[in-house]
Amino acid sequence: MSEQILDEWQIALAQKKVELELCQIEHQVNSCFKCTKILNCQLRDSYVKTVYDSMSKGESGGFEF
Repeated sequence: MSEQILDEWQIALAQKKVELELCQIEHQVNSCFKCTKILNCQLRDSYVKTVYDSMSKGESGGFEF
C-alpha cells in the first residue's frame, strides 16, 4: 500500500475542513446552508478561499473544473 504525501495546500484544506465541521456541530447543522450566519461567516469564507487555493496551489487562477 502506498502512502499519499500531502502538500501544504492539502494540509491547510484538511485543517479548515475540521474547523468548519466543528462549527457545524456547535451550531447543530449538517450544512452551512442551514446556518443563519452563512452570509456573514468568516470561517466559511476562509474555507472557500482555502478550497480555491488548494485547487490552484496558491497560483492566481490556473485550475479547471
